[in-house]
Amino acid sequence: MPITAYLRGQAFDPETLDVMSAALEQVCADLGIKDARKNPAAEIIAESIIQYAQRGVRTQTELYLATMAEFKPGDRKQT
Repeated sequence: MPITAYLRGQAFDPETLDVMSAALEQVCADLGIKDARKNPAAEIIAESIIQYAQRGVRTQTELYLATMAEFKPGDRKQT
């Protein structure tokens, strides 16, 4: 699923866009988000991936792991 719909004017090179899109697709699939284009959760996930990429995270695995750490149910510490 292309992440370009969620960029809002941010620019990335084509290779990074491919990696970000693959990470988005993988996170959505692993979280059970079906038809992500119509699911508001996909936009929140995409924004997270974009933020990580802006900070220099550039591999699919790193983007996936960082994003899953935020969104995977049951893995958060309670304070």
